[in-house]
Amino acid sequence: MSTLRNSVRLVGNLGMDPDVRSFENNRKLAKLSLATNETYKNDKGERVTETQWHNLVIWGAQAAIAEDILKKGDEVAIEGKLSSRSYIDKDGNKRYMTEVVVNEFVKLGQKK
Repeated sequence: MSTLRNSVRLVGNLGMDPDVRSFENNRKLAKLSLATNETYKNDKGERVTETQWHNLVIWGAQAAIAEDILKKGDEVAIEGKLSSRSYIDKDGNKRYMTEVVVNEFVKLGQKK
């Protein structure tokens, strides 16, 4: 059961092309945004779709693959873990960010 700890699996559409940065030793980092949709009927019987946006981070060889094959609108399935961090913005304010550090991804198709 230890593999269930801090495990995230999502299927959705990319909101942007991968933003890829290269570091020493040819190590790469890809940042993406993923939209997941949930549809339900409200009290009035109307169909409502809610979209959640997720920040994705992909490192290493997977980042290089993402750079080559992924683009905005693609439908992907990802598996990874949640990671939270904080930083100081340009105005001196402390900001918090939660990201999904992707272990694996699969390109499923494209948004219609």
